Amino acid sequence: MRAARTAANRARMLEAARELFTAHGYTATTMKAIAERAGMAVQTLYFTFATKRAILSELLDVEIAGDAEPVATLDRPWVAAAVAAPPAEQIRLQVAAAGEILERVTPLLEVVRSAAATDPEIAELWRTNIEQRRTVQLRLAEALAAKTALRGGVDASRAADVALAVLAPETYHLLVGERGWTAGQWREWAADALTLQLLG
Repeated sequence: MRAARTAANRARMLEAARELFTAHGYTATTMKAIAERAGMAVQTLYFTFATKRAILSELLDVEIAGDAEPVATLDRPWVAAAVAAPPAEQIRLQVAAAGEILERVTPLLEVVRSAAATDPEIAELWRTNIEQRRTVQLRLAEALAAKTALRGGVDASRAADVALAVLAPETYHLLVGERGWTAGQWREWAADALTLQLLG
């Protein structure tokens, strides 16, 4: 019972932080404001997370995963399904998964990217996020290259870079957030782009 209440309180604090970060930005959001939005004492917030950066970091992990389970992206079922699929189907599956993740996390990643320009700790968080995305794309690119020759003799490392760019949150934000594309239109474009670039 106590563990469930603790988990529920933690989720409330994270949700309050997400609302404030995406509405006002990282710098303008204070620990006091997060605690008030969550209906918690500010001491409880500090006891649970210690720093605002720790809140943002955990929130990022939860938004990327879609849950609070301690399961790495590469251990998620969608990765295994993509790796096991034929080449064109693999690309479709990884684009579909990326679309679901980006729909959740892009607003928060925009907060991180903006704050990274002036906050060294958040800049480090942003770099880590890029490295993590690159690691996932490299695993998928290696699986793709093991199934079929990639277009123009491209190797797995270059293929991972191509996927990193096409499936970037900045690109998603530009097309869906700014240009008004639907998530479905983005998925169709991204799958076409990766198929043409990598499979020919």
